[in-house]
Amino acid sequence: MSELPLVSIVMPTWDRLRFLPATVRSIFAQTLGGWELVVADDGSGRPVLDYLATLEVDERVRVLRRGHVGNAGAVRNAAIAEARAPLLAFIDSDDVWEPTKLELQLAEMRAQPACGWCYTGFVNVDADEVPLASERGRSWTPHAGDVFAEVVRGSVSIRTPCVMAKTELVRDVGGFDEAIDCAEDYDLWMRLALRSPLCVVDKALVKVRRYARVYPDRAIGEAHEALDYSLRKLAPGLEGPHRSLVKEARSRNALAKAATISAHGGRWRALSAVASSAGFSWRYPRWWYGAAKALARACLNLRPAGAQ
Repeated sequence: MSELPLVSIVMPTWDRLRFLPATVRSIFAQTLGGWELVVADDGSGRPVLDYLATLEVDERVRVLRRGHVGNAGAVRNAAIAEARAPLLAFIDSDDVWEPTKLELQLAEMRAQPACGWCYTGFVNVDADEVPLASERGRSWTPHAGDVFAEVVRGSVSIRTPCVMAKTELVRDVGGFDEAIDCAEDYDLWMRLALRSPLCVVDKALVKVRRYARVYPDRAIGEAHEALDYSLRKLAPGLEGPHRSLVKEARSRNALAKAATISAHGGRWRALSAVASSAGFSWRYPRWWYGAAKALARACLNLRPAGAQ
């Protein structure tokens, strides 16, 4: 490739041949030229490797063949390290872009140079790219500017294949945190939001597949533990309203974790989760209400059969 690309597309994959060709076609169909595709393969079998080899005849495609680690953040980081463009665009190997996705995002970022990252709307689809029934009632509110509070509260819907960001910014904040293997995207969005305003293309330019997948078993509450890790990590470097916001978010997350564990029958584990959060949650009235509910659930669960 004689010139440096405008956008480096970062795509991790692992044995997903059913959907991979559609994803690749959506990349090659982009109206924006000047991109490169960096595929980080996480130890796929021969069928996927053979398919990826056919893509390398195009000088815009590079494939990183790696041993399997099963950590999405680590795989994406490998591709980020190899990116040559000033901008990164993320896509997973089962999602699909609309043809104008990159073009519209690049135009938006050029129009707002203070913004170091940008996202778009999306549609949740099934394995056959048919919009899910839940899409009819899903609300969408575009957020832009200083969105740290919205990201922490979870009120902004940012999906990984919707994001374009300055390569230098992503590297400066440390990329994806490889210490967690769930909610690692949310962890990165918080760090990006602390460093830069966000801009948005208010159009559904991404199809995000939702279907039955085979994942390693996760412990109940693991996602909440990952979120607490992210919030705890951020807190020491924050001051004023940002620090208060993160502390309150940790308290809400602790209650959500307790409710999840309780719903799966772990009443005393749920109570333990609430109790362990007392040190940073006692000042919030909502936490006291949640603690009382957790205690009530634990006690009711111990009633003998037939007790009134």
